[in-house]
Amino acid sequence: MGEFLSIQPSELKFPFKLREQGSCSLQLSNRTDQYIAFKVKTTNPKRYCVRPNAGVVLPNSICNVTVTMQAQKEAPPDLQCKDKFLVQSVVAPNGATNKDATQELFNKEEGKVVDEFRLRVVYIPANPPSPVPEGDEEGNSPRTSSAEDEIRRTTLSEAAQSVISKLNEEKDAALKQNLKLLGELELMRKQTRQSQGGGVSIVMLILVLLLGILVGYLIRK
Repeated sequence: MGEFLSIQPSELKFPFKLREQGSCSLQLSNRTDQYIAFKVKTTNPKRYCVRPNAGVVLPNSICNVTVTMQAQKEAPPDLQCKDKFLVQSVVAPNGATNKDATQELFNKEEGKVVDEFRLRVVYIPANPPSPVPEGDEEGNSPRTSSAEDEIRRTTLSEAAQSVISKLNEEKDAALKQNLKLLGELELMRKQTRQSQGGGVSIVMLILVLLLGILVGYLIRK
């Protein structure tokens, strides 16, 4: 705390992010019944913009000062900054305005008190928060949804395998039945050649073929 002005905060904290500006505020409080002039200086004027950088705080009043740090292309090691600020304050004539806060007013002379308050600069990492995956309408997370999808795929796969297995069994049964009928047909052909009653054998052959067609139809059903 200075002799004429109460200055808050005691250090300038800037959120630091490459290629983006950062800013913070100073509050200058005049608790006296006098007009107090102030002036803000920095060791690195090209990096910072101070508004207002000089002015007059009326008796029992407060003045807010905004300090803006220009965008930086490189970050200092461990985000340690050596920049410093100096706030000078001095008693000004009654009725003084911001225009009266000239450099001459802050010249140190015998019998004149120029109060000085130093502030260091602190960089604060300005990393954005990690994105949180949004769940579905029922409040389930994407991981839960993926697990449910996997269960559905497994269930569908088991059902498909059951159907395929049943079809294969029916196919094997149909093939066996067809082979059996072909064997019987070949036997009937031999008997037809050897039999004198060829008419009766032909009828039997037709019945066997019709029976094979019927059996194949029933298996497919």
